[in-house]
Amino acid sequence: MKTDSPSLQDLLAQTGRGDHAAFATVYERTHAHLFGLALRMLGREQAAEDVLQEAFVSVWKSAALYRTHIGGQEVQPMTWLIAIVRNKALDALRSRARRRETELPDEPEDESEGAARTGAPSALELLSRASRALQIEGCLGGLDGSHRQSLALAYYQGLSHSEVAARMGAPLGSVKAWIRRGLEKLKACLTAQGLAL
Repeated sequence: MKTDSPSLQDLLAQTGRGDHAAFATVYERTHAHLFGLALRMLGREQAAEDVLQEAFVSVWKSAALYRTHIGGQEVQPMTWLIAIVRNKALDALRSRARRRETELPDEPEDESEGAARTGAPSALELLSRASRALQIEGCLGGLDGSHRQSLALAYYQGLSHSEVAARMGAPLGSVKAWIRRGLEKLKACLTAQGLAL
């Protein structure tokens, strides 16, 4: 008697064929991790909930486009979902920065004083964060698939090295090396752009 539940990959394939139950299961299995990612990026629960809703609408519409391999590199389902949420969160940050920029007063006021009064970051700060996030995303995109995937699992999902190894089906030593090399390459890329990791 088989009691194994379907893999996330299988569920995405079923979702791509219009299976609502499979989509609901994808949501149940992943929404907590993905919400955590959106919340870390945006810093506000309501904004994170909005981004998560938009992301799952995209997942429903584009699940049929998910591929396990792209350009010879394996793409794990969770990595694909994380990329969708991250892109939606970056869009939200850009939109928030643009909105704040248009709301700036005509007469300049002390930025730190205004931010301290409201407890919210200034428009310039938000723009800087969004710009930095785009640079980090660009550098991540330049990494080898195994380096990128192991970093995404470790830092976006908060998995331990052994959990990353189990998720990727790879030896623990390889995962540790991928994460270390990935961080080194990411740091070199960001340093070249004038940023520090």
